[in-house]
Amino acid sequence: MVDRLKSEDSMNIYLVGYRCTGKSLVGKLLAANLGMKFTDTDAELVKRAQRSISEIVETSGWDEFRRIEKNIIRELSALEKHVIATGGGAVLDGDNIEFMKKTGIVVWLRATPLTIRERIIKDTGTNEFRPALSVKGTFGEIDEILLARKRFYEEAMDFYIDTDYLDISDVCRDIMNLIQTVKEKR
Repeated sequence: MVDRLKSEDSMNIYLVGYRCTGKSLVGKLLAANLGMKFTDTDAELVKRAQRSISEIVETSGWDEFRRIEKNIIRELSALEKHVIATGGGAVLDGDNIEFMKKTGIVVWLRATPLTIRERIIKDTGTNEFRPALSVKGTFGEIDEILLARKRFYEEAMDFYIDTDYLDISDVCRDIMNLIQTVKEKR
């Protein structure tokens, strides 16, 4: 990981993980703490498409959503000093992983299915921003999708943080400590 970073001053930090693991909230605070800019790829996609993720998926399908997402990740990877929260399935595309690994550190934010369910219930934007990925529905699919994506998250990540029992500031602190450790090894 250390060898592939452009430089510690220009690298990006990518947050990957399943929905409701804290990528957006952690990303905003992390960017503020590090004096970096923050971008959420899902929010950027909605802004550009001028439609919700649910509308995009309903009218154009998941393949079109993933195509737009890939273009956004490619564009964002050309930037420097950004914290980028990716969509939960961004790691399914090997090109996305390559873009991220070449231009920064990839942090997998993990949470148990129970924690994810609890957070989805509390998240009023889930239906609009996070449509179900299968016919099982948002709750029924969590275990299956987590298991199917595990190897992709593992391939993409430089390190992971379990977010189940940590608040946002604790997750940020842990990420900053790990980044500092990487810099010290350079």
